[in-house]
Parts: sequence; structure tokens; C-alpha cells
Amino acid sequence: MTGEITAAISAFTASATYDDVPAAVRQRAGIHILDSLGLALAGAVSPVAGIVRDWLADQEVTGRGSTIFGTRLRAPPRFAAHANAASIHADNYDDTSPQADPGRTGGIHASAVVLPTALAVGETRRCSGADVVMAYLVGVEVASRLNHAMAPRHYADGFHVTGTLGIFGAATAASRLMGLDPGATAHALGIAASRAGGVRRNFGTMTEILHPAHAAEDGIAAAELALRGVTAAPDALDGPGGYIAAAGGGADTTAIVDKLAAPWVFEDPGVWIKPHPSGALAHPAAACLLDLMNTAGISAADIATIRARTNHRIVNTLLAGLPRNPTEARFSMAFILAVIAIEGRAGLAEFTDAVLRRADVRAMMARVEHTAFDREVAGFTNVTSFVSVDTKDGRRLEGRVDGALGSTLAPFTIDDATAKFGACAAHGGHPPEKTAMIPALVAALDRQENLERLCEAMWR
Repeated sequence: MTGEITAAISAFTASATYDDVPAAVRQRAGIHILDSLGLALAGAVSPVAGIVRDWLADQEVTGRGSTIFGTRLRAPPRFAAHANAASIHADNYDDTSPQADPGRTGGIHASAVVLPTALAVGETRRCSGADVVMAYLVGVEVASRLNHAMAPRHYADGFHVTGTLGIFGAATAASRLMGLDPGATAHALGIAASRAGGVRRNFGTMTEILHPAHAAEDGIAAAELALRGVTAAPDALDGPGGYIAAAGGGADTTAIVDKLAAPWVFEDPGVWIKPHPSGALAHPAAACLLDLMNTAGISAADIATIRARTNHRIVNTLLAGLPRNPTEARFSMAFILAVIAIEGRAGLAEFTDAVLRRADVRAMMARVEHTAFDREVAGFTNVTSFVSVDTKDGRRLEGRVDGALGSTLAPFTIDDATAKFGACAAHGGHPPEKTAMIPALVAALDRQENLERLCEAMWR
């Protein structure tokens, strides 16, 4: 590799225009922006978001700058983006840009990184709504296509792509809003290459929640430094000894160089919105279980055993054993299937210590088995899941799902997203009068002169 990827990203970042974005992509972007803003309001009341705000206050950086959503605080853009990214990802309820190859696993939470970056930079620089939406689209495109291109070893060996590759989406979104030319954008990417990080070993902990926060903050810092004249190797991302070589051993350049906005990732392979606040890899099995139970007319009391079979990559990614806290429960197939079986849902109210400690939930988790199927065949997606339920009266119910609600196979509508947004805002205790304003403001965002009205509505 000789910098071809860096050159393609830099040129795309500087030259892409909003007028050339298909109407369907603009509409999908609006749905995902609304979804993410709801998550910021819900996550603002999470323990990790409170710790982040206390930490920022101790650094004496709060007071002026960009809005920290769901609060009455402001901070310089990089710190506001850090706080808002942590809130968006706090409940693991944020959207996922999946792998394009059905033989790979490891989606990226691009919106959680890029949207708070674009909003924080756009607010202080008084950018138009259309410019902010375009920066969001560019950043999600870059982060997602990098994830498609990076050699599989990167994720398989333990890197968390939301942190490691999300930073490049943040850097490009910030570079665009700051008006960097392709050369300066390449420097921002090179600076970001020396700041990228995040490992999957931290799944199920507060530190994993901070991966998009660090990526957003460091992406803005990379663009700010490049704007001020800091230089980097023009191929620090993808040259010999660069980030891709060191962290992945290589990349498929055709998966990004010729694919940026051709088509947009919002068109293919799509970006998935989560119906449950947990790891998306368990959602197809949850949908399959709920369908089996509803079709057969059974309840949790009728279930003897639940068996879920997925590809081995999902088995290796989700946590084994019984979760010890709600954060671990978000990465537990056993927990989500148990609460689906008992409650018929798995929302924010279910991922709590009280539910996790319940005797009926613990007993049902012990009845869940999660194993890998032997091989993948034509027609499988990277999340194809098989579920079987053995009932106490001797019946066996079996089903297969290739994608859950919110995936490309069954995408969220604006009505779905608005309902989820309202529930998340209520969970965060956001003022109802402001909550009611936000969907319309998002719908008209690309026609706004600046972000003032939206940010005011997101301010507590």
C-alpha cells in the first residue's frame, strides 16, 4: 500500500457535495440522526456519562463552547463531542454499520462517533445544517468503508473498530467543516493514525462505552492540529509501517477507493438501527425467539431449553457465562433471550441490576445454550441465527432469522425512529416541550442556517 486509501479519502472529503446525495440517503441520514439524538438524551443519565461530565468539570473545560446534550453544560468542541459520544453509546443502543461481506463480523458504531463530532464542530463554527449533515454522511461513509477494507485480522485479533476506525470518520467530518483541503485532510488522517485505539477485551465494561468518545475527541483534535499546520506522513494510515499495516496486516483497497459514495453505505449494505439496547449480534436470535413464542402461543413457563446457533465469530464476540452487571448483560446472548422469553421485550427498563438479579431471569439464563453452527452456505448473512425451543411438554419449535428489525432486511421507518426517540428522551427525563420539537427540527435540519435551534432543544 502506498497511500492510495488516504488520497481517496482526502479527495472525497473535500469534494463531495450535498446536491449529489440521493434523496433516499438524505432521508435515511435524518432517521439515524434522530435515533442518535434520542440515545444522547437517554445516555445522559447513565453512570458513565456522569463520570465523564465530572471529569471534564475537574479539568475546568466546561462553561463555553458546544452543547453537552441533555444537560445545561457546554464545553469546547472536542470535549463536548467526547461527552455526547459517550452518552450515545452508553446503553449500546446506537446504530451499526455492518460488514458488507457476509463472511465477516464486526460492525462499526459510526454514528456514535461522527454525529457528535459534526454537531460539536458545526455548532461553534456556525455551520449550516446542510453542511453538518454532509459532514456526518462523509464521516460515516469513511469509517464504514474503512471497516470493510481493513483485513479481518484487525477485528478478529481484538481491535474494536468503533474506536480504531471511527476516529478517521471523525477526522474527516471535522476536516470538512473546518474547510481543510485534501492535503491538510491527509495530515489530519495521519495524525489520527497515531491516536487510534480500542480493544474488544473491554466489551462489557465502561471503557468500551468510551471508545466512540475517544474517537470523536481525537478526530477533532487531529483536524484542529492539521488546521494549525501540524504535518504527518501522507500515508501514515495506509503506507508501509502505517496504521493499517500495523493493526491489520493490510487492506482491500477496492473495498474503499472505488466505493466511497458509490453507493453510499446508507444504501448498501445499509446501517442498522437497534430495537434493543444491547449488542446487535444477538438481535436476530431475539427476534426469532419472540416469533416462535408468539406463533406457538407459549410463555416462559412452558420453556425447558432455548438453543441459539450463530456463526463462530458471534460466539467469540459475545460474552460467555452469566453476566454480573447490566453492562455485561448488553453483550450476553443468555440475558437477552431470557428477558425476551419472560417479558416479551428487551428495552432500557430490562437492562438493570434489579432485572438481572431476579430469580426467574437467572433461571431462564441457565436454560439458554449458544453455540456455533458447522458451516455457512449461500444465503447466509453475517448474523444468520437459528433458534430452537424445547417445551416442557416435549415439543420442539425451530426458526431461522437472517436479520432483525432495524436491519437492512427490515429497516426502521421514520415512525419507528420517532417512537424510539420519544421513549429514550423520556428515559433521560428531557423536558417534554423540548422533546416534541426535536423530530421536526431534525427533519428540517438541512434547511437551517445553523444549529442554534436544534442545540437549544437538546439543552436541558
